Amino acid sequence: MAVIAARRYSACMHDPALADAGPDVAHLVDRHPTVSPERLIAQLVPPPTFTDVSFASYVPDPAEPSQAEAVIACAQFCEQAEQRRAGRRRLFGKREVLPGVGLYLDGGFGVGKTHLLASTYFALAASDGGAAAYATFGELTQLAGVFGFVECIDLLADYTVVCIDEFELDDPGNTTLISRMLSQLVERGVSVAATSNTLPEQLGEGRFAAQDFLREINTLAEIFTTVRIEGPDYRQRGLPAAPEPPSSAAVTARAAEIGGATLDDFDALCGHLATMHPSRYLNLIDGVSTVCLTGVHGLDDQNVALRVVALIDRLYDAGVPVVSSGARVDTLFSEEMLAGGYRKKYLRATSRLMALSAAAG
Repeated sequence: MAVIAARRYSACMHDPALADAGPDVAHLVDRHPTVSPERLIAQLVPPPTFTDVSFASYVPDPAEPSQAEAVIACAQFCEQAEQRRAGRRRLFGKREVLPGVGLYLDGGFGVGKTHLLASTYFALAASDGGAAAYATFGELTQLAGVFGFVECIDLLADYTVVCIDEFELDDPGNTTLISRMLSQLVERGVSVAATSNTLPEQLGEGRFAAQDFLREINTLAEIFTTVRIEGPDYRQRGLPAAPEPPSSAAVTARAAEIGGATLDDFDALCGHLATMHPSRYLNLIDGVSTVCLTGVHGLDDQNVALRVVALIDRLYDAGVPVVSSGARVDTLFSEEMLAGGYRKKYLRATSRLMALSAAAG
């Protein structure tokens, strides 16, 4: 209790308005989630925001033909994945394992790639004998870290498809790991569907010495058939520009009014995120109805910014609104950051954070 009280005191020193929240308001900085191997397996499903999606519920923009074409490509991929999993009948009634197929949905943020990926999951999970797994790229690498490389291959080898959202290679270790993992899964008849804002042959550009890992990157590119989806960010259709944020006192009062809300100082939360692997962020916000933040400001540290991006992604997946004071949410990432190798990540996070802020009302 003394440790928790000390953290709350520290947070209040950052923003004295937090002291007025009252003892019943929860704080994310007081949470220290753990993720068991069993829970990691149980989480191999689409996030709550996408539990009811399907190909039929995806509404293509008539002005963007590639969107309707992507729906057709996903449906065809499902048929091919089922055929590959069934294998080819050989003499004496045995079946030969056929390599899986790969689908890579590439496009800007907000064109419905995750909607289509989740729809692919549900279509194959609902098929006769279908088994599907769904994970973000970070969750997949964490799965390998917890179970071990060989064990992870064995765990996923019986699935018809593995769906990977936010496929982005941020370091050479992940490049080698995922290249080997997906290659072996495809050889064992597992098909792979993925979404990303970066073409397969461009993964890692601007982030590390990608030219030193061309073999792994090219191996990944050979697995996938790329489907490009064009169009504007649907989250911003009719959405006004980011409004001026409320005061810290108003955010604190709002947190006290909303059941299940949490209230944190932005800097204190950023420090707390650094104490855990991003794969735990989903558990960090488990059961939270609204995240309230005070003292939000622009970021100039790339490591901090990427952790915030990971949190925003999990908040968006879970459909948790955000109320914040300080800087406007569309100024969180600096122009220098937006010009770097993680530009698309930051733009996607900004789009999602604006949508979550609008949802808070």
